[in-house]
Amino acid sequence: MASPASNGHEPVLAALAVMQANVERSQKSQAHEYLEKFQKSQEAWPKTHALLSSPDTTAEAKLFAATTLKGKIIYDLDQVPRESLSSLRDSVLSLLYSYREGPRPIRTQLCVCLANLAIQMLAWKDVLARVGSTLGNSAGDCILEFLKVLPEEVTEGRKINLTEDELTERTKELLQDNAAQVLKLLNQYACSSATAASNPRLFECISSWLREIPAADIVNSPLFDTIVNALSRDVSFEAAVDCICTILRDTREVDESIEIIQIIYPKLVSLRPKISDLAGSGDLETYKGFTRIFAEAGEAWVVMIARLPAEFRGLVESILECCARDQDRDAIALTFLFWFEFKQILTLEKYKQARIQYADIFGKLVDVMIKHLEFPSAEGTNEADLFDGDREQEEKFREFRHQMGDVLKDCCDVITVTECLGKAFNLIQGWVTKYGSQTTSTSVPRWQELEAPLFSMRAMGRMVSPEESVILPQVIPLIVQIPDHDKLRFQAIMALARYTDWTAQHPDFLQPQLEFIIAAFSHSSKEVVTAAALAFKFFGTDCRKLLESHVIQLHSFYESVLDKLLPASQEEITEGVACIISAQPPSNVYDSFKLYCNPIIKRMMSSANEAKNVQGDQSRLALEDCLQLITIFVQNIQPYVSPKEENPAVKYCQEILPVLSAIAENFTGSTPILERVCRCWRYMVLSYRTAILPLLPTLAQQLASGFENSRQGCFLWATDSVLREFAVGTEFVDAATSQAIYSFFEQQALAFLRIMNDLPAEDLPDVIEDFFRLLIDALIYYHQQLLLSPVCQHIFSASLSALTLQQEPPLIAALHFLRDFLSYGTDHPNSSNLDHNDRQTPHHSPQNQAAVKQIASSQGEGLVQRIMTGMMFSFPRDCLQDASGVLLSLFEIAPQETALWVKRTIEMLPVGSIRAGEADRLMNGVSVRVQAGDFRKVRALLQDFTTSYRRRNVAPREGLGRLEASRFRFNG
Repeated sequence: MASPASNGHEPVLAALAVMQANVERSQKSQAHEYLEKFQKSQEAWPKTHALLSSPDTTAEAKLFAATTLKGKIIYDLDQVPRESLSSLRDSVLSLLYSYREGPRPIRTQLCVCLANLAIQMLAWKDVLARVGSTLGNSAGDCILEFLKVLPEEVTEGRKINLTEDELTERTKELLQDNAAQVLKLLNQYACSSATAASNPRLFECISSWLREIPAADIVNSPLFDTIVNALSRDVSFEAAVDCICTILRDTREVDESIEIIQIIYPKLVSLRPKISDLAGSGDLETYKGFTRIFAEAGEAWVVMIARLPAEFRGLVESILECCARDQDRDAIALTFLFWFEFKQILTLEKYKQARIQYADIFGKLVDVMIKHLEFPSAEGTNEADLFDGDREQEEKFREFRHQMGDVLKDCCDVITVTECLGKAFNLIQGWVTKYGSQTTSTSVPRWQELEAPLFSMRAMGRMVSPEESVILPQVIPLIVQIPDHDKLRFQAIMALARYTDWTAQHPDFLQPQLEFIIAAFSHSSKEVVTAAALAFKFFGTDCRKLLESHVIQLHSFYESVLDKLLPASQEEITEGVACIISAQPPSNVYDSFKLYCNPIIKRMMSSANEAKNVQGDQSRLALEDCLQLITIFVQNIQPYVSPKEENPAVKYCQEILPVLSAIAENFTGSTPILERVCRCWRYMVLSYRTAILPLLPTLAQQLASGFENSRQGCFLWATDSVLREFAVGTEFVDAATSQAIYSFFEQQALAFLRIMNDLPAEDLPDVIEDFFRLLIDALIYYHQQLLLSPVCQHIFSASLSALTLQQEPPLIAALHFLRDFLSYGTDHPNSSNLDHNDRQTPHHSPQNQAAVKQIASSQGEGLVQRIMTGMMFSFPRDCLQDASGVLLSLFEIAPQETALWVKRTIEMLPVGSIRAGEADRLMNGVSVRVQAGDFRKVRALLQDFTTSYRRRNVAPREGLGRLEASRFRFNG
């Protein structure tokens, strides 16, 4: 046998050795590049076969060769002459026979090779017979693996270069026509020996063929008993569980599957004793497997369970038992989807009787969930570390609790909120009775049993009506007397925060809660303080009317705690007081606004001076935090005043505008600071709308100079709010103001184009995203001016440059702009502006249509090149739909010209990167559909072509030859 080196494999083996060695990154990059080119080359065909045939090749190299061969068969089969396909098939079969005993990863890859070859060799009609005769009876696992792989590969057939009709016909030949034969083979194999009956490959194969073989055929055959019996053997358990779950999913159409369900259900019921046998045994995976079976059955038959509660109650009780006995809380999550879907069915009026019959089960489910909500008990004396330092386990438990909280919400829908709350209340009351007298300042016995129902109260808060009058009046007074334990105090505060809308309707309960929350700001636990800030936000938001008379007293509290809080908590407490100020009469708003914000403005100016002089990060962070707090006040204080009256909030904004402007002018190099200043300006416009008009000239000037000096996209983001609020036709905005706003926008656009001329697009992704999002709104509100403006041609050119980026957000923005822009060249523009004479159709002039068509005509070829290059090489997956949408719009505007541009673009692709005749087939299909006016089919053709090209040619991001983009240039 020839050695690998003598067959010219040395470079491949050397590159593989480098990839596995501890060497420089540059060496690995070179090796990776070489191997990528090798995988796409013609020489890969003989060399992969030789590598797989050589006894001297390492297992890693053989696996690489098998994987490479798979890729060649899927993507490059056109490199093999048609008359040589039979030889290739025989060669792959020979290799598979050699690896019939393993190693399994290589054998699997060869099975995939053979399956994909079978799909594409349309003349090969006796696939199963030839594979079976070649491998022989002794290769049971190998044949089973091939049979498992075949349906999987056929159903993933879109990566194969076959037409839809060819793939449909081949699917029928390989799957439908062979289904009965495969079922017979699997039955024969299962009966051949005890070993075969417990072979996990058998059950994997059955699961795969359930895509084609009806579940009824499996259930009515001896195979089903074989599958159920396999649950008692460790070697086959996991595969058997998967197989049963696949069968169960196939019975979701319960009316059609009633006979199968009647056969399966008794088998499931017989498995119920396994739950108690396995509980606490330590065999977690087996317990999860049985839980999964019961849960899958519940999900599949949920309609039948609701229709026939007496007959199927046993299944629901089994699922409940799985939850109750899950001491490690690892299997219970498998049941959550069932409980949700069961709730969805039971809450329908037609299943009211079933809801009554299952009420006791949901009541028990509440008890189970609250019990599982309990934190673990501390092993030693350190109660601060309940998870023995395992932070991942702790985080998993916290996330898991919220999922169980969702199940409690489901229970509220089925058995009423009052009953669920009552269970939590009884637990809280029971703990107080049993352990309340034993509580000291340093010790709270069995606190987990109190914290869990508190958490459940919090979880169910969203379900409780503000009119609830049975449980909450009893439980709220208990909660505000909870012992001073960190986790109890945290959970009590979070629970109260969920019932603020109830408190707003029951003012008698406000004062003790508010005192409880305010006292928590002095707590030693940071978590408790954080919870208090969040709760205060909700109290301020929902109880603002009740607290409006407290605005002066709350100011001293606000000032005393603000600097002690973390930034996130500062924002939350600020939102709370801002909402309370917003409830003031308009005549008091200015004074209250000033009372709360002036101290923040002073801190902000002090931090700005310090940051400017000392260059300290701490001062800059403090400045950013202050700007954020001012913005929160602006967002939330929105007094209602007549348009003819001065807005008191705008009056105060006018006073602080010079301070914000000075900060923007002095920190042009700090993106976080500028973003916060612009965010504040933006919310001034959004909050006060046309009332901001007195500030508009100064604000527009600051946005224009700020963008030009800093080149930061946040100024464009703020500009967008001005553009929208003062658009043509807006109430209380005259035509002169709207025209001035458009001129301001065009000034910003020119500044952006100059920046794009000076810097490459890859240095400006955020600015590009903000600019094109601004343009989308400009097209909506000012399309009449923008489309006829000379700057529009340059903007379109800039969009082509933006398409060279690889980041998703700016690409999405540019593509959305192009789709909107090109729509104005059609009869259905993407506009919200309606003609004043016809309220049903968008206003669209022939001049606009002509302007768009002229730009599309002059730059359309460049656009097609950029779009198709992106779709074939560089666009992220989520951009492809919008990219093909741009091509669709171009075809609608200029079908013949666009078809020609597509043809020219394809001709510029690297030689050998597309199959012989592929371009002609594409263009013929495009031509036929263009003449028929079926542009959506054209879009589908181009999507299929570019997707196929991309799969075959995993091209580098650079080096695209003549398809590389040119730099954007603008002289203006």
